[in-house]
Amino acid sequence: MEQMVEIICQNTSSKVLVPLGSKLIEIRKYINIEEKECFVGAFVNNVLESLNHRIYTPQTIKFIDITHPCGRRVYAMSLIFVLYKAVKEIYKTDKLHLHYSMTNGYYAHIDDNSLNLKENYVETIKEKMQEIIDKAEEFHIKSLPIDEAVELFNKLNLNVKANLAKMTNRLYASVAYCGETINYFYSPLLYDTSYLKVFDLIPFDKGFLLIMPDKKDVRRTPKTNPNQKKLFNVFEEYQNWVEILHTPHLCELNEALKQKGEESLIQISEALHEKKYATIADNINQNKKGNIKIVLLAGPSSSGKTTSCRRLSTQLSVLGKDVIELSLDDYFLDREHSPKDENGSYDFESINAIDLDLFNSQMNDLLNGKDVFLPHYNFIKGVKEFSSKPTIAKDNSILIIEGIHGLNPKLTNSIPKERVYKVFVSALIQLSIDNHNLISSSDNRLIRRIVRDYNYRGYSAQDTLSRWNSVREGEEKNIFPFQEEADEIFNSSLLYEIGALKPLASSLLREVGQNTESYSEAKRLLAFLDNFTTIDPKFIPPTSILREFLGGSSFQY
Repeated sequence: MEQMVEIICQNTSSKVLVPLGSKLIEIRKYINIEEKECFVGAFVNNVLESLNHRIYTPQTIKFIDITHPCGRRVYAMSLIFVLYKAVKEIYKTDKLHLHYSMTNGYYAHIDDNSLNLKENYVETIKEKMQEIIDKAEEFHIKSLPIDEAVELFNKLNLNVKANLAKMTNRLYASVAYCGETINYFYSPLLYDTSYLKVFDLIPFDKGFLLIMPDKKDVRRTPKTNPNQKKLFNVFEEYQNWVEILHTPHLCELNEALKQKGEESLIQISEALHEKKYATIADNINQNKKGNIKIVLLAGPSSSGKTTSCRRLSTQLSVLGKDVIELSLDDYFLDREHSPKDENGSYDFESINAIDLDLFNSQMNDLLNGKDVFLPHYNFIKGVKEFSSKPTIAKDNSILIIEGIHGLNPKLTNSIPKERVYKVFVSALIQLSIDNHNLISSSDNRLIRRIVRDYNYRGYSAQDTLSRWNSVREGEEKNIFPFQEEADEIFNSSLLYEIGALKPLASSLLREVGQNTESYSEAKRLLAFLDNFTTIDPKFIPPTSILREFLGGSSFQY
C-alpha cells in the first residue's frame, strides 16, 4: 500500500492526502483549484520552494503565480538562466553580464570583445531563447560541497561565483542546471522552461533589455518600453565609479574591505555624495532655463529624501541662498475631503490627497513676494493648521519641497516651469552579487526601512515586511512613472551601507516567525546579508544619509 502524507493547502483551505515524496507540481492534481495564471512556485511552511520540491512530511502549502512578488522573482531568475544558456550555446562565451534592473526588465550586454556580433544579434538570441523554452527543458538543483562547487565554477569560467562561494561559511552550494547548462541563482527556479511563455528582448544602448511580463497583465509584455535614459545614465555613471574602485561585485567589495579597511571605503563613498550634492546645488544656481526658486525633491520609501533635503539646503546656503524647507505632507486635504481607494480606505498616497489649489496658490504668492501663512498638517486631528507668522520669500530665497509627488507635473500645473527644478532621489545600488545575480535597489531600501522603522517607529521587521508590497505598489503608481521628469537624479546608495546595516537588520529578521508569510522574505534577506562583510558604523559621519536609518545624525528629522 502506497504511503501517504497529509498536506494543508492554504489556497483552498483544505487538507489533502498525497503520496509520500510527491513533487509540488504533482500535488496540484490532488487539489480542487482553478488557476487564473500558471503556478510558478509555492510556500512550504512559509518557505519559498520550486515546483520540483518533494514532500515527505506533513506540510502547509500555498501555491503562487507570477502576480506574487516572490513568483515574479522565480520567473525572472529562470528567464535570466535561459538568456545565459542561449548566449552560451550561440556564441560559446560565458561573458553575459546583467547590469541594472530597469522598469519591467533588466539591462544586459555580452562583455566579450573577441565576438563579432552582427547587427541583428539580439533577434538571434531571442529566437534561441524561444527554442529553449519550446523544448520544456527542466530546471533542477544539485547540492554540491563548496570546494566542488568552486572547482566547477572556475572550470566554467564563472570565476566571480567561485570567489564568492569561497568566502561563505556554508558547507554546500545549490548548483542550478538547465539541461547541460550550469549556473547559480539566489532564488528557486521554475519547473521547466515552458513556463516562460511571455518575455521580450530588445536592443538598448550597447546591449539589450530583457523584458518581463507586464505587472498588470502578465499575459503580455508592456506595449511600449518607457524612456529611461536619464535613469540609465545615472546607473552608467555609478557603474564606472565602482569599476574604478575595482568593486563591481560583492566578492571584490569584501576583499577591498579586508585589504584597505572600512574607514577608507566609507570616506570615499561619503566624499562622492558630498560632491554630487555640491554639483546639484551649482546646477540649480546656474541653471539656464530660468531663475530657479522652487526645488522639488521626490523619491521612493527609504531613499534618503530627508537627509538629501538637508544636505542640498546646506550646499545652497554656501552659495548665498536663503533656503526655506517645506513638506508636501503639510498640504494634505483635511481628512474628511481625502480621496478613497477601491476598498473604501483613505488613499493618502494619491496626488489627489494634496490640496493642489492651495499649494499652487501659496507657491505663486511666495514667488511674487507676498506674505504667506504656511500650513502644518495635524495628523492626529486630520486637518491643516496655519502658522500665525507669515513667510516672505526674499530675492535670494529658494524653496526646497520634499514629497512623493514632487515629479508629477500635475502638482505644479499653474507654477511657471522655468522657476522649478526637480530632483529624484533613489538608492540605485550599483553593486552586483555576480554577473547574473543583481542586488535589487528595492531590497536595499527595504533593509534601510527595516532598520529605520525599528529605531524610530518601534516597528518589528515583521511589521515592515508585511507592509512592503503595498508600499511598492504605491511607488510604482505615484513615483516611478514620473522619474524621467527629473532635472537631476541623485543616487543615494552607498557602497558600504549593507555591511553597516547588516548587524541590526539580521537581528530583527531572525525574530520573524515561521507562522507568517513574511518568513520566506526574512529567510531570503538573511541569506543575502550573510554574504556581506560586517562594517562598524563608528566611522560613518553624522551627516551621512545612512544616519537617517541607523541614528546618530546631526540633522533634525
